[in-house]
Amino acid sequence: MKNKRIVLPLLAAIGMTFAGVSVAADNAGDSVKPNFSHAIPNVPGKSLIAVEVSYSPGGASVPHHHAHSAFIYAYVVSGSIVSQVEGQPERTYNAGESFYEAPDSHHVVSRNASQTEPAKLLAVFVVNTHDKALTTFDK
Repeated sequence: MKNKRIVLPLLAAIGMTFAGVSVAADNAGDSVKPNFSHAIPNVPGKSLIAVEVSYSPGGASVPHHHAHSAFIYAYVVSGSIVSQVEGQPERTYNAGESFYEAPDSHHVVSRNASQTEPAKLLAVFVVNTHDKALTTFDK
């Protein structure tokens, strides 16, 4: 029962976050879809949240930050993704490759490398359970 009290409000917050992510994408075909969410039982106060980020051909996300507590592992499921965290070089990741973002990273580039084929990645967050928004977009 305790997990339900933690997970249900978290899922509601995640849902609101996903709506913001979808709206912030540059192309209407880009989307963020919940994949998994669960409190980590042996790490009090932490949750594991996974989302699928789909980019249409030429799709991109605006620069953004993630929750201050978030450590993110990203796995490219299909296509190729161009990513850059502030202070690091821009890099293209192909299907089967992965990368990470440390807490407090500024994600300045996140886009589909192809103008003709879609791309998808799985982003897995280890985050403080009480964090309300997973993503905050630059203005």
